[in-house]
Amino acid sequence: MTRVHAAIGTARSRVTVALLAVCVALPRAQEPGRPTFESWLDGVRQEALDRGIRPDTVTRAFDGLTPLEVVVERDRTQAEAVLTVDEYVRRRLTTGFVRTANEKARAERRTLARVAARYGVQPRFLVAIWGLESNFGRFSGVRPVVQALATLAWDGRRGALFKNELMYALEIVDRGDIELSVMKGSWAGAMGQTQFMPSSYLKHAEDFDGDGHRDIWGSTPDVLASIANYLGNYGWKADQTWGREVKLPRGREDHVVAQVGLRGGGCRAEREMTEPRKLVDWQALGVRTVTGGALPRVDREASLFRSGSRAWLVYANYEVLLGYNCAHAYALAVGQLADRIRR
Repeated sequence: MTRVHAAIGTARSRVTVALLAVCVALPRAQEPGRPTFESWLDGVRQEALDRGIRPDTVTRAFDGLTPLEVVVERDRTQAEAVLTVDEYVRRRLTTGFVRTANEKARAERRTLARVAARYGVQPRFLVAIWGLESNFGRFSGVRPVVQALATLAWDGRRGALFKNELMYALEIVDRGDIELSVMKGSWAGAMGQTQFMPSSYLKHAEDFDGDGHRDIWGSTPDVLASIANYLGNYGWKADQTWGREVKLPRGREDHVVAQVGLRGGGCRAEREMTEPRKLVDWQALGVRTVTGGALPRVDREASLFRSGSRAWLVYANYEVLLGYNCAHAYALAVGQLADRIRR
C-alpha cells in the first residue's frame, strides 16, 4: 500500500480477514439533492478536459460509464481486525508461500540484481513485497480502475480524494502507459502487481524493461523496479535490515515503554511505536535479543512496539514499509518473509 493508499483506510484490508457490514438505510444516489451519476460525470468530464486530458481519452473513459454497486458496498463496509499480528503473519507466510518466494527469487535473480544495483534495495525485500501485494504476479486487480474511482468519487464519502485519483488515472491512460481496458486494480483503485494508487504510480512507477511503458500489470522488471523506486524515494537504507524481535525485562515491560514514550503522531501503527532510541540505550533498559543475548553493538536507532506478549525493535526501513501499508501485520510479514528468502 502506498502512502495515498494507506490513507484511504481499509482499501486493501491487509490486516483483516473478516468484515463487519454497516447497514445503510438509503443509497447515496437517492439522497435528496444529490446529483445523478450522469450529471456528476458531466462536470468531471469538463474538469478533465480543463486539466489537459485529451478529448478522445475522456470520451473513451467516460462514455457509457456506470457506477459499480459492489464498490460502494465495499467502501461502506467497516473492517474489523479479528486476527492478532501473530495470527496474520502465520496465515500469510505458509510453508508453500515461503517456498514460492524462494523459487521466484531464484528465477528472477538477474533482474533482481540489476534492480538492487540501481535502486539500493535488497532483492529479498522486493520479492517479499511482490509476493504479499500480488502473490508474485498472480493477482493485479480485476476492477476497472477508472470506473471504480469514478464510483467512489461520486459516492461522496471521500469524494475529493478519489476524484483526484481519478484524474491521475486519466493522465496515466492519456500518456499511453496502459490501455484503458487493461487498467485494472482493487475495488479502491490500487493498481497492478505493486498495488499503487494512480498518484503513486505517477511518482514511482518505472520502465525498467525499456519498452516505453511503465507496466506494473504485466512486466516483472517494471514491477520490481517500481517497488524499489518507491522504497528508495522514501529513504530505504541498503545497509540495514528491518528490525528484530526482542525480549523485555520480565515484569518491567510497561516501565520500558514508559521510559521512552510513544509517538504522538503518524498513522495508527506509528502511534503504537515508541520514540526512536539508540540500541545502546535499549540495552541499558534491559532489552535483549529474543534468545536473551546482547543487542548488536552498532550505532543505530530503533523504535519498539509490542503486540500481545511479544515485542520488536524496528529500524528506519521498517518505517518505510509502513509507508507502503501502515499496518504492523503487513510490515512484519514483509520483514519476516524477507528473512526467510535465501540470499
